[in-house]
Amino acid sequence: MAIVEVKVPQLSESVAEATMLTWKKKAGEAVAVDEILIEIETDKVVLEVPAPAAGVLAEIVQGDGATVVADQLIAKIDTEGKAGAAAAPAAAAAPAAAAPAPVAAAAATGGAKGDVAMPAAAKLLADNNLSVSAVPGTGKDGRVTKGDVLAAVASGVKSTAAVIPTGVPTKALPQVAAPSAAQDLGDRPEQRVPMSRLRARVAERLLQSQSTNAILTTFNEVNMAPVMELRKKFQDQFTKEHGTKLGFMSFFVKAAVHALKKYPVLNASVDGNDIVYHGYFDIGIAVGSPRGLVVPILRNADQMSFADIEKKIAEFGKKAGEGKLGIEEMTGGTFSISNGGTFGSMMSTPIINPPQSAILGVHATKDRAMVENGQVVVRPMNYLAMSYDHRIIDGREAVLGLVAMKDALEDPSRLLFDI
Repeated sequence: MAIVEVKVPQLSESVAEATMLTWKKKAGEAVAVDEILIEIETDKVVLEVPAPAAGVLAEIVQGDGATVVADQLIAKIDTEGKAGAAAAPAAAAAPAAAAPAPVAAAAATGGAKGDVAMPAAAKLLADNNLSVSAVPGTGKDGRVTKGDVLAAVASGVKSTAAVIPTGVPTKALPQVAAPSAAQDLGDRPEQRVPMSRLRARVAERLLQSQSTNAILTTFNEVNMAPVMELRKKFQDQFTKEHGTKLGFMSFFVKAAVHALKKYPVLNASVDGNDIVYHGYFDIGIAVGSPRGLVVPILRNADQMSFADIEKKIAEFGKKAGEGKLGIEEMTGGTFSISNGGTFGSMMSTPIINPPQSAILGVHATKDRAMVENGQVVVRPMNYLAMSYDHRIIDGREAVLGLVAMKDALEDPSRLLFDI
């Protein structure tokens, strides 16, 4: 037998631990080199763990839902083994005798080996109306862990007691088990789902931002007609030349960099009692993903062309959707842009992404009646909002900075001459 160890990949310096998601292979199954065995979620990204060698997954050391650290052993591969042969899956003990859901919590503190649920798992079992016997245990002596219950729910294990009352549309709760029989909810089912590490980290950072920054927001409106006309004029030629469409975000990025150069404090950050002025422009682009909000960074955005920006944003969007953004792609940043207009937002007050000191919020462009030279005309207008840390940014710089962005968008030629 030739054993190759599978370990947790290196994590970011700011990430202490991670959570195992769901194993894609079972002990005893054949694996190919570089085949993805499991995904590991940190509070920033989801990392894929490929098989370091071909063979048979001889042992799973850490099961679904386990908390792990960098370089920790999680499985073993037998490079000389044969699929289907007997294996020693430390994290895959056989399920034991049935215990009804109502006594799942009691089972957490006693009972024979194999029919015991850990405290956190017992609560989830009760919440999901599952018995201990319905969930294979991967803990010590076959104990059912929190990760085992989450995996069972995700895989569609059916409730072992009450069902959703007749007449309640099950599609209202996709992939959600029925509530516990102890919960007299009638036709109003609920499901308690733990936050993912990423969602919990987003929540933590947003609260941190609001509790540590003196956030103030300034607003302005911009006539998007010049940008729309320029985009329409060159769209076909741009797409043919660069292989990507000319969107609006590249204009917003360029306009933001233009303003940050004029008012460097908008690109600065606070470090204790010091103000750090950055001599580079790393622009974070807020992107929604199935796992939560992520903010990948356009490095040295001032040196990027419109095509470079559009291609990179498209790449970020694809990776975010697939959960494949790397930690290095989301680390740092000196200023951020959030485009709620994509979803139809008309106005919002974006929250600063620490340790940055300002963020631009872009919204939906809509035709509005405007007064020009005493005449009412229709113009495609967009409300811009810039939230800033009033500890280091005065209202003057914030307002003038947003006006600079507005001027650049209403007269894109300013970007060519940096005026």
